[in-house]
Amino acid sequence: MTEKQRPSTIQNRKSIRLPGYDYSRPGAYFVSICTKDRRCLFGDIANQKMVLNDAGTMVDKWYGEFENKFQDIRCTEHIIMPNHCHTLITNTGKTPVGADLCVCPNGRRVGRTSGEHTGSPLHRIIQWFKTMTTNEYIRGVKQQGWEPFHDKLWQRNYYEHIVRNEKEFSRIREYIRNNPTNWNTDRDNPSAYAFDRYCSDCYMN
Repeated sequence: MTEKQRPSTIQNRKSIRLPGYDYSRPGAYFVSICTKDRRCLFGDIANQKMVLNDAGTMVDKWYGEFENKFQDIRCTEHIIMPNHCHTLITNTGKTPVGADLCVCPNGRRVGRTSGEHTGSPLHRIIQWFKTMTTNEYIRGVKQQGWEPFHDKLWQRNYYEHIVRNEKEFSRIREYIRNNPTNWNTDRDNPSAYAFDRYCSDCYMN
C-alpha cells in the first residue's frame, strides 16, 4: 500500500503509487476505483445487498473480461457498489497471449492479437478498465437514457494496496464481500461520514 499520509489538500495531486515498486511483478493487489464526485450511478443498496442497475451490470461485465484481456491476471474477488468498485487482482506472472478486447462508444467490439501486455502493469489494467466502462457508459447514456456524468465517469486516480500475505488476502476478501452490509458507514456513501481504513488516502479527484 502507498506508505503515505492522506494529503492535506485535495489539490495536492501526488502519486499514490509506491515509489520504486514494479507493479508488473507477480503478486496480489487490492484496488478501489470511485466515480467522479462519488456520484451513485451503478445501483442501490437494499436490505444490505447491492442491487445493480443496467450501468452497474455493465461494469460488472467488464470485470469478467479481465482474464480474457490480461491472461496473467486473475480477478479473485470484486464488488460493484453504488459509486465505487473494489477488487482483488492477482498477477500470476504467466506470459499472456491471445485476443485484445476493445469497445467503442458505438458498442462495436474489436479483437486483435497483441503481445503488448507481458507483465500487465497494474496502471495499464486499470486504465483499460476505465476506458472500456466509460465508452460503454457513454453508449448507455445515448441509447438507453442512463444518467449522464460530468467530464469523466471515474476519478482521476485510484487506490491500490500490495497484499503482503495470505492472512491479509483473506481479510481484504472478507472486507469486499461485506461492503454492501457496511454501506451506511462507508466513507464513499454520500450520506455517511465514517472513516474507511482500507481507503483512507485513495480518492483524489
